[in-house]
Amino acid sequence: MTRLATASLAGTAIEFYDFFIYGTAAALVLGPLFFPTFSPLAGTLAAFGTFAVGFISRPLGSVVFGHIGDRYGRRPVLFASLLLTGIATVAVGCVPTYGSIGVAAPVLLLVLRFLQGLGLGGEWGGAVLLTAEHAPANRRGLWASFPQIGPSVGFLLANGVMLALSAPLTDAQFAAWGWRVPFWAAGLLAAAGLLLRTSLSETPQFKELAETGERASVPLAEVVRDHWRLVLLTAGALAVGYAVFYAVTTWSLSYATEHLGVSRTVMLTCIMAAVAIKGAATPFAAMLSDRYGRKPLCLAGCAAAALWMFPMVALLHTAEPLLMFLGFLGAQLAFITMFAVVAAYLPELYEPRVRCTGAAVGYNLAGVLGGALTPLVATAVAHGEGPPWGVALYLTAIALLSLGCFALLPETRPVADPVAEPAAA
Repeated sequence: MTRLATASLAGTAIEFYDFFIYGTAAALVLGPLFFPTFSPLAGTLAAFGTFAVGFISRPLGSVVFGHIGDRYGRRPVLFASLLLTGIATVAVGCVPTYGSIGVAAPVLLLVLRFLQGLGLGGEWGGAVLLTAEHAPANRRGLWASFPQIGPSVGFLLANGVMLALSAPLTDAQFAAWGWRVPFWAAGLLAAAGLLLRTSLSETPQFKELAETGERASVPLAEVVRDHWRLVLLTAGALAVGYAVFYAVTTWSLSYATEHLGVSRTVMLTCIMAAVAIKGAATPFAAMLSDRYGRKPLCLAGCAAAALWMFPMVALLHTAEPLLMFLGFLGAQLAFITMFAVVAAYLPELYEPRVRCTGAAVGYNLAGVLGGALTPLVATAVAHGEGPPWGVALYLTAIALLSLGCFALLPETRPVADPVAEPAAA
């Protein structure tokens, strides 16, 4: 289990590094480089628009790779998704700017961001099922949480590289070539991840399905026919996690540097510190779910998010590093109280024959609802001299929606082994 969990963590860390590096670049430099004819606000919105495309393609990736995972095994998904995301990320670092090739530049950026999302849409399902279907029932929450640490590690890697480059470089040097270096580094990380995954074995659950001939012929069709309500509920339930995370890591970075005059270095440091603590807290929240249940942790995280959004926005508006950090930390801890749990929770909700498709589609649809729209909506409503209360209201509304969806989902904490026999089909 240690080897499997480590490989899953490393893979998700690399894939989310690829995904997050784009979000940071969109917040800092992509607007003026690829949309120079727009106003500063419109340029930022356009850059966040290309950022959103990655979320829109993630459900499609979960359908494509979910079909592979349910028909041919969880293991092939881990290789194909990592390879696709790595190639697309390196290519982003090679795209000429608008000044060199005109409108072809943002078009290429859009296509590559789409491919990034496509790969990441498959990664999560494969990595989570690799650990969840190998783990003992009474420790599934803990072992399945390791892929959920990967996004924190990927974010810290992505922003650590950005911070290391932006601190010594002038604004002109960073805009000319500095922002490209983290994208090129993705190639080395992808190669290392592929090498690490070569020794992984297929999961016992899929082997049993293959031996008995019970694999779904068209997994998506079964999910839509038999589990559509469950997919919609899980997507609504997880939307708040995406909204909170990207409000902190993407929108606040853009807002503070452009409107409050906070330096890139200070903002990246505050955000990275909060995400580091969130990553460290992930396995502890997951262990609580093994003891007290999945649903109570998710409800608690949603409630905490709903209560914390207005204080977080107020603390951000102070532009004081310590206060901003505390605001971000509270939001990240509310987020991980839910998302440490869902890596075990979602697989337990779906029957094995459609698990890779169902769990991944629900998870990635939530990304469209919460992650794709949040930077766009927050940037559009954050006007005026005072704190952007419209952003806090928007995030609180999503938290309340997710709270209602979690309330309608069943508990799945195993007494026997619900990964073999799901509590809810």
